[in-house]
Amino acid sequence: MTNRIEDILQFWFGSFPTPYSADVSKADMWFKNGSLYDKEIFIKFGVDYDKAINGELDHWLDSYRGRLALIILLDQFSRHIHRDTAQAFAQDYKAQALCIDGIAAGDDAKCHPVERNFFYLPLEHAEDIDKQNLSVKAFEQLVLDVPDEYKKSFEVTLSFAKSHHFVIEKFGRFPELNEMLERESTVQENEFIASGKYSFL
Repeated sequence: MTNRIEDILQFWFGSFPTPYSADVSKADMWFKNGSLYDKEIFIKFGVDYDKAINGELDHWLDSYRGRLALIILLDQFSRHIHRDTAQAFAQDYKAQALCIDGIAAGDDAKCHPVERNFFYLPLEHAEDIDKQNLSVKAFEQLVLDVPDEYKKSFEVTLSFAKSHHFVIEKFGRFPELNEMLERESTVQENEFIASGKYSFL
């Protein structure tokens, strides 16, 4: 059990050069060319992903490392394994519940600050204003928790959280996902999509 948890976390996060900074070799997978890693993630972790969906890994919640690994499986790996399909977002609600319960249990505070960025991401992905409010609050606290010389990158993630919050506050959903989720867009949503100002996929 523990080995699979650490396999997932090592693959996703790599090694932290300091207590407050990320493994720069992972930036390409996280932010730039994620689709290039889809096949590798499916091959290495597809079985774990299926087990997580079916509740077979719920015992991982006994540790904060296990909870973080489950969040990565259900929120991040889901988007890689099922890219460009509605299935990519099918586990979001469960990932959000794991995040909220984890915050209540203090599991997030035990994580490396970079890990906390991804611990909170399910809330940022939520089409729910209460969860978006919690997302912004969590990312604001994260910025406060790191030394000044490391704040910049965490302030960037906070700005993304606020952008997601803005869209949900405005529309109650992410218009960009409407076509994929077979939802009809309003005129205002189509104009918003066409503006290209916000793109989260």
